[in-house]
Amino acid sequence: MLYENGTLDATLAAAAGEDPALMAELRNAFAESVERQIDFLKRSRCDGNWNMAALRLKGVAASFHAEELLKLSAEALESAPGEPVIIRKIEAFYQDFVSDHS
Repeated sequence: MLYENGTLDATLAAAAGEDPALMAELRNAFAESVERQIDFLKRSRCDGNWNMAALRLKGVAASFHAEELLKLSAEALESAPGEPVIIRKIEAFYQDFVSDHS
């Protein structure tokens, strides 16, 4: 499992407090943002688009304190556009996050 729940969950809990609806909304916003950038990474064929998607993913990860996703986005920045291995790793992180919170 790539998804590690510690820091990310703590960040979400701190932001949502005792409001379960807000917690669900924050989780959903995070998941949607990650999913959008995965789609962009998959469609990127040039360095510019690939780097932009990886940087956006890194921003999402930093905003939510998702340390494993930060590492993966840094790995994407070092990879060639369309690199299937890093895309699969990021997708695995996303799937683990979604399945842990469904």
